[in-house]
Amino acid sequence: MANENYTVKNVDCFIITGFDHLQNQKLLGFLILITYMLTLLGNGINLCIILTNRHLHKPMYILICNLAVVDIMFSSTCSTTMISVLLAEIKTVTYYSCISRTYFYHLGDFTECMALTLMAIDRLIAIRLPLRYHSIVTNSRTFLFISVTWLAGFAVIGFVISIVDSVPYCQPVIRYVFCEYASMIRAACVNPEPYFFIPVMISLWPTCGQFPFIMCTYAVLAYSVNKLSNNSSKKQMINTCLSHLIVLLSFYAPKLVSGILTRIGVVLNLTERNAILIVASLVSPLINPAVYCTRTKEIRTRLADLFLRKRIVPNNFKSISMAVSS
Repeated sequence: MANENYTVKNVDCFIITGFDHLQNQKLLGFLILITYMLTLLGNGINLCIILTNRHLHKPMYILICNLAVVDIMFSSTCSTTMISVLLAEIKTVTYYSCISRTYFYHLGDFTECMALTLMAIDRLIAIRLPLRYHSIVTNSRTFLFISVTWLAGFAVIGFVISIVDSVPYCQPVIRYVFCEYASMIRAACVNPEPYFFIPVMISLWPTCGQFPFIMCTYAVLAYSVNKLSNNSSKKQMINTCLSHLIVLLSFYAPKLVSGILTRIGVVLNLTERNAILIVASLVSPLINPAVYCTRTKEIRTRLADLFLRKRIVPNNFKSISMAVSS
C-alpha cells in the first residue's frame, strides 16, 4: 500500500469512506436509522415481555432473550457507525473505538451462530423426547450453555482482534462502511491475504459445520412432525419450526450468497461487498423479534394483553367517573 510514512503509532483514527460514491446518502441513512430503531424496539419488547412474566421463564424463552441481546449488540456496533457517517457526516472513528466496534461486531456474529444452534437443539429435544424434555433441558443447563458460548466467543474473537491490533497501518482510511476485520486488515500496510487464513478457517465452522447440522436437525423435526396424529399438535410444531427456519435463513443467506459467489469465481466490487455486509448486519436482527412476536403464541398473547389492557383501563376509569358524578 501507499504512504509508508504512516505507522500504527501515528494512526490514531480512521476515516470511513465506504459511502462516498453514493448519491442519496441521507435517504440510506434514514433507512438504516429506522431499521435500527425497529430492531431496538422489537428486541426490547421481547426482552421486557419475557423478563416480566414468570410463566415465560423457561429454556426456550431464555434462548430467545439471549438472541435478543446478541441482536442488539450485533446491530448497534455497525448501525451507529453508518448512521453517524450518513446523517451526522462524522466520518472519523478513533483507532481504539474502531478496534472495540470490530470486536463486538464479530462477537455478535459468533454468538448469534451459537444461539441459533442452541435453539435448534432445544427444539429437537422438545419434539423427539417430549416426555424427558423438562428433565434434560432445564433453566440452569440453558444458562450454562449460553455462558459457554459467550466465553468461547470472547476467547476466539479476542484472538482474532489481537491480530488486527498487531499490524502496522499505512493509511487512516477504511473503504468499507463500518469497522470490521476485513476493512481494518485492508487498511494495514501488509499483504492482507495471509491474514485472512485464520478468520476464514473460523468462519468455515458456522457455514460448513453448524449450518448443515442445524438443517439436519430440522429435517429430523420435519420427519417427526409428519408422524404426529394430532393435527393441532402438528400445526403448533410446524409453526414453531417455521419461525426458527425464517430466523436461521435470514442470518445465513447473505453469508451463503457471498461464499457461493466467491467460490464460483464471481469477483464482487467494493459496492457489492458493502451491500452484502449491510444486509447481513441489519436484516437478521430486524426479522428475529418480528418473527418471535408474531409466531410465538405466548409472546403474541402477552403483547396483545398489554395493548388491550391499556385500552380497557381508561374506558373503565371513565365509566366509573361518570357513575360517581351521577
